Amino acid sequence: MRRLAPLSLIGLLLGGLWLTALSGCSSDETFEQPTPLTDIKAKVELKSVWDESIGNGDSGQLLFLKPYITDKEVFAVSADGELEALTADKGDEIWDRDLDTKIIAGVGADDNQLYVVTESGQLLALSRKDGKEVWRRDLPDEVLAAPQSNGDSVVVQTIDGKVLSYAAKEGKKRWEYDSVVPVLSFRGTAQPYVTGDTVLAALANGDLVALDANNGTVLWQYTVGVPNGRTELERLVDIDGAPLVKDGKIYVVGYQGKVAELALQTGQELWSQKASSLESPELGLGNLYLSTADGRVEAYNLYSKAKVWTQSKLKYRQLTAPVTSGSYILVGDFEGYLHILSQLDGSIVGRKEVDDDGLRVSVIPKNGLIYVYGNGGELVAYRLRELK
Repeated sequence: MRRLAPLSLIGLLLGGLWLTALSGCSSDETFEQPTPLTDIKAKVELKSVWDESIGNGDSGQLLFLKPYITDKEVFAVSADGELEALTADKGDEIWDRDLDTKIIAGVGADDNQLYVVTESGQLLALSRKDGKEVWRRDLPDEVLAAPQSNGDSVVVQTIDGKVLSYAAKEGKKRWEYDSVVPVLSFRGTAQPYVTGDTVLAALANGDLVALDANNGTVLWQYTVGVPNGRTELERLVDIDGAPLVKDGKIYVVGYQGKVAELALQTGQELWSQKASSLESPELGLGNLYLSTADGRVEAYNLYSKAKVWTQSKLKYRQLTAPVTSGSYILVGDFEGYLHILSQLDGSIVGRKEVDDDGLRVSVIPKNGLIYVYGNGGELVAYRLRELK
């Protein structure tokens, strides 16, 4: 479930409204109760390699502060402005910096800089070497997804449907794209995808748009979801999961819309299936995997287009995006459990409790380790091991 945020000119506040599938509920009570966890016969386990506490995590807010991880470094930030650089293999501190401001989005990066967004609506560029501020720019509205950079430009997407590009070196604004936004939207935006010449932006109105990275010109546009229904809740078609790009193809899914495979250059649809999800899709073993809006994990065969399996034992547990590692899929839930599923049949083969405050951002596998950042600020590197 994610809190809904209105995007109307009058600024109507619906801060207590949440949604699971098509069911509304208050911030502390759901119409659809999360499926209780049952005992499993574990075939794999997660062994902790190192862990670090990053500030106060998301400070109890609905934020998506996913770390940025390279082969050698981990960069993580908390809502209270604690930014840390750690070694990826051992978690040793390289540097840490108190940004002295509240953070609501980050961490994005390129070869030279890190990027975060403050609660007061400023885009900050920081040195990767020590976290010192390089420049800052005022933004027209909230940004909840991490800024993305190709090294030349930095791109952000606001909750009111704007996509903006800034020069990475000095922060000069280059262009702005405005989309038509619905009256009501989930509080969250998809992270833009940025290459040297193209920006992909997934929008709250159900469209995926490709923009020229140099000037913001629209290259093509594809509709993932079409609003349908009499109420604003029924007409929600947000795309909150970042599009997945691989081998010249795009995989995208929206809420109450469809999952689709597109050609990157033209936006031509190669195939699609009806689906509903607020998380990014994932690929593995010839399948496409989804965490659906109601908490199922589904697998679609990329060649036959048929659904291969469905795992329903985690319904309404507010799952993170599925992530593959080896022959397994990892998804987190609102109680802080990390679930390990088999890619072959979707069976649950392992489980680990990570953070009592819950998991909201997807895990990151890198160089044989699996990095998990919990809502409470717990950052852990695990190694996945099969049990004998």
